[in-house]
Amino acid sequence: MREFIVEADGGSRGNPGPAGYGAVVSDAATGETLREVAEYIGVATNNVAEYRGLLAGLRAAHELDPAATVHVRMDSKLVIEQMSGRWKIKHPDMKPLAAQAARVFPPGRVTYEWMPREQNKHADRLANEAMDAGARGEQWSESTSTAELDAAPSGTPEATGSAHGDADTRAAKAVASPGWAPADMGAPATFVLLRHGETPLTPQKRFSGSGGTDPSLSDAGRDQAERAAAMLARRGTIQAIVSSPLARTRETAGIVADRLGLDVSIEDGLRETDFGAWEGLTFAEVRERHPDDLNAWLASPDVEPTGGGESFAATGARLAATRDKLVAAYAGRTVLLVTHVTPIKTLVRLALGAPPESLFRMELSAASLSVVAYYADGNASVRLLNDTSHLR
Repeated sequence: MREFIVEADGGSRGNPGPAGYGAVVSDAATGETLREVAEYIGVATNNVAEYRGLLAGLRAAHELDPAATVHVRMDSKLVIEQMSGRWKIKHPDMKPLAAQAARVFPPGRVTYEWMPREQNKHADRLANEAMDAGARGEQWSESTSTAELDAAPSGTPEATGSAHGDADTRAAKAVASPGWAPADMGAPATFVLLRHGETPLTPQKRFSGSGGTDPSLSDAGRDQAERAAAMLARRGTIQAIVSSPLARTRETAGIVADRLGLDVSIEDGLRETDFGAWEGLTFAEVRERHPDDLNAWLASPDVEPTGGGESFAATGARLAATRDKLVAAYAGRTVLLVTHVTPIKTLVRLALGAPPESLFRMELSAASLSVVAYYADGNASVRLLNDTSHLR
């Protein structure tokens, strides 16, 4: 039976921040390096990157010989103790990764050993190469690994830095995900926009704003929120959660927060539009009861719903101010905003510079996810709209 040594490491430049991992598989008898693997994984924490490195190393060893035994060596005390069964795994981001790692080889065929960081230089270098590649908008490949190492001047972070290295140095190297922003623009404030789950009014397509009955989630809505929470936990990128003050958003945010181990901040500016006398009515009922008011409302963003509701122009001004406030508060971070149809559509409209009538041309499902990134120069990038893949 062959025996492999797997050395793995992962790092995050910002923790969480742009992250990557590296892993090396070597022959235990000869010390020969058999495989190198590395990957840039986007924004993640150090711990997630370390677990991803472990998983990649085990999978590489399994590809070489599924009948082998494996001895894992890492400088992460957390991963070693948790995978050895001595420490309980509590964080939701770690549980699925640890479970996947435990299934690569049959129980008893993998052993774990902690080693000092200075002895883990090979995997550490690969993790840094992966993060450097990600900063260039590329993925690491074996064909570029040696060239990158040779090209790095002595004393530079690429040559000497640890994947866990100095936070200020790593933060300075963090850049936005590949896109049109200049490379030196820095990481954007990224808003992951989650519409709340269904309420009893949602399937009936009734107006449900901030001036109505403030319904809670239905059973279907709570299930949708759980599914969204599970997907966000797998992605491991959310650093803060901000919610509208209404019941359906606070409940949705609470379900996600419990899964991610985060607190929820309330922002009144994220509340839904007040639809005045139309609250609780269907579109057909509004057309029947208030036809002239409805036609005027559809024709102009300055018109309020019947009974003193909030115009789309007023909603837009409120959301623009809220956006600026949150961009300043969460610069360079990824924050989940749990809100409603009109606020999400408005943020997307403003990011695109689209006219007010575009609000009527966007589909936004319950518990859907959209993403907008905001850069330091004032530009914005819409990265996702109405993703419901986690609900299927």
